[in-house]
Amino acid sequence: MEKIKITNPNKILFFKGKIKKIDIINYYIDISSLMLPFIENRLLSVIRCHGDNDKECFYKKHPSNDKDMVKLKKINGEEYFYINTQVELVYQVQMGTIEFHPWGSFVKTFNKPNMMVFDLDPDEKLPLEKLRDAVLKVKSVLDELNLISFLKTSGGKGYHIVVPFKESSSWNVFYDFSKKVAEFVEAKWPNIFTTNIRKVERKGKIFIDYLRNNKGSTCVAPYSVRARDNAPVSMPISWKDLHKIKPNEITLTNYKKYLTNSWEDYFKSTQTIQHS
Repeated sequence: MEKIKITNPNKILFFKGKIKKIDIINYYIDISSLMLPFIENRLLSVIRCHGDNDKECFYKKHPSNDKDMVKLKKINGEEYFYINTQVELVYQVQMGTIEFHPWGSFVKTFNKPNMMVFDLDPDEKLPLEKLRDAVLKVKSVLDELNLISFLKTSGGKGYHIVVPFKESSSWNVFYDFSKKVAEFVEAKWPNIFTTNIRKVERKGKIFIDYLRNNKGSTCVAPYSVRARDNAPVSMPISWKDLHKIKPNEITLTNYKKYLTNSWEDYFKSTQTIQHS
C-alpha cells in the first residue's frame, strides 16, 4: 500500500474504550477488502472527529482541501466525493473520518439506486427481544415479496435490513416502494411499528426508517466504525445470529470473531422492484 503519513497516531478518540487513532486505521486496513465493495464508486457522506467526544465530530458530504485523495462528482452544481482504494480509505481516517455513509447508488448510475435500507430504531426502553422479533416481522414481509434481504448491526440501538437491487428503477420509484413496505409493516403491526420520525411517537415502538432511500440520503456502511464510546461497528451478521448478537455488541476490539461470510451472496442479487 502507498505510504500515508499518520499524524498523532496515539491520539485517543474514544475515551471509554481508550481507542486510539492508529487502532481505527489498523481496523480499516484489516477490513478494507470486505468494506470497499460496499462504498467504492458511491458518493459518500462521512463523520469526522477531532477529539474523544461527539461534540468534536461533524458531518461532511462535500470535499475540502483533500481533493487530491478523493474522486469528485458534480451534481446540480454541488461537488461530492467518493473513494475506491485502500489508500483513499486510510487517508480519510488520517483526516479524522470515523464513519462512512454511502449513497444508495453508484456514481456512474447515480439516478438508478440499488441499495435499499430499513433502519429499525427502537424506543430506548423497548426490550431487546421485542426488537429482534420485530426485525423478523419486517423480514417476513420482504420474504413475501420474494426479496432477499441482509442483516447488520447498527452499532447503536437497532438493526439495519439491507436489500440489494439491480440498477433499474428511478429514485422516486425506489423511495416510494420502500415507503409502501414500511407503511404496510406499520399497518400490519400498529402496536409495534411507526413510520413517524418524531421521537414522541416512538414510545414503546420501533421507528422503521425508510427515509434513507431518498436521493442524496445515506446510511452507515457495512463494516463502518461508529463515532461512539468503545467504537462499535456496523457489522454484517447472519439472520440466524440475530438473537445472539446485540446491536452494539461488535466493536473495534472484538470484531474479528464476528467476521463471517454471511453476506457472500449480496452482490449476486439480480432482484428488481416489481411495478404494480
